[in-house]
Amino acid sequence: MSSTQSGTVLVTGASGFIAGHCIEELLRHGYAVRGTVRDVAHTEKVAHLTALATEYGGRLNFVAARLDSDEGWAEAVADCAFVLHVASPNPPAVPLDEDEIIRPAVDGTLRVLRAAAESGTVSRVVLTSSSLAVNAGRPAPTADSYTEDDWSLIENCDPYAKSKTLAERAAWKFIHDQPEGRRLDLAVVIPTLVLGPLQRPEVTTSNEVVQRLLDRSMPAVPNLGFSLVDVRDIALAHRLAMESPKAAGNRYVCGGPYTWMWDMARVLAAEFGPEGFRVPTRRLPYWAMWLAARFDPALRLALGYVGRPERFSSQKAIDELGWSTRPIEEILRDTGQSLIDHGFVHPRRAGRADL
Repeated sequence: MSSTQSGTVLVTGASGFIAGHCIEELLRHGYAVRGTVRDVAHTEKVAHLTALATEYGGRLNFVAARLDSDEGWAEAVADCAFVLHVASPNPPAVPLDEDEIIRPAVDGTLRVLRAAAESGTVSRVVLTSSSLAVNAGRPAPTADSYTEDDWSLIENCDPYAKSKTLAERAAWKFIHDQPEGRRLDLAVVIPTLVLGPLQRPEVTTSNEVVQRLLDRSMPAVPNLGFSLVDVRDIALAHRLAMESPKAAGNRYVCGGPYTWMWDMARVLAAEFGPEGFRVPTRRLPYWAMWLAARFDPALRLALGYVGRPERFSSQKAIDELGWSTRPIEEILRDTGQSLIDHGFVHPRRAGRADL
């Protein structure tokens, strides 16, 4: 571990997948960390982080603060030098009223920025956005690869994509509207589909892609693909965006090469097939996916992306931050092994349906 860094870093939504890895990255590099949680009494949700602080000999504490309330944010940012605003509502199903997800995302982001600006100590906020703030709402890809210059078309977005886009737009407007002599600056990390090892036994929405292949709840492979990125490399991107003088006022797309699901399946089959996992490798016809989507909300959202590669360029993060992501094979192997280790998938015997 490096020598202890000066200044405390606030990480919002500490119990989340990306936030937890950001906290580990910061602790490994000698930062004192404060994390926000909805209820400090629920220590079981952050016990893995407390253990990491002990392992690295780091300083870590938690405060209660919610995106839908002003209460707790002044205490959260007190004496902090940086804020990583990672928390964002992500319900398991599409809400009936889109404001159930949009309002907490936008208002929560503004609460964090106001508290940071009023703290007198915070110099930079790093916001976790999403590739859905870049490419969503488009009838077809509009470029060979999307970059930081692209924005989603809000009028065509689903509620989650709209919430991420509007929250980031609101953050940039807040920074732009600060009075002269402002001290607070903003950098934005834009992850693509985030996979990687779990720190605690809770499957993230993005890791469900690998889970479905390993447990065969997806018996054939749809004609879909993703720009994959490892959560540990996204945590690295947050630290680099926090530390780099160049990052102020910049967005950074962070993702790996576009990978078709059948290529993901082949990697997983080669890695875990010998252990008894019958990973599907047959392709799922569109009509079958369309029928299944009537009963599966995740597939329903994916229908518009069938056969449509959505590629992103991370060249700016590579050039300005010195960022990189690990190979796809390593990401998939570590994600799969983590799902196995936490008991979310189990090997099975080959049967007629597997042949």
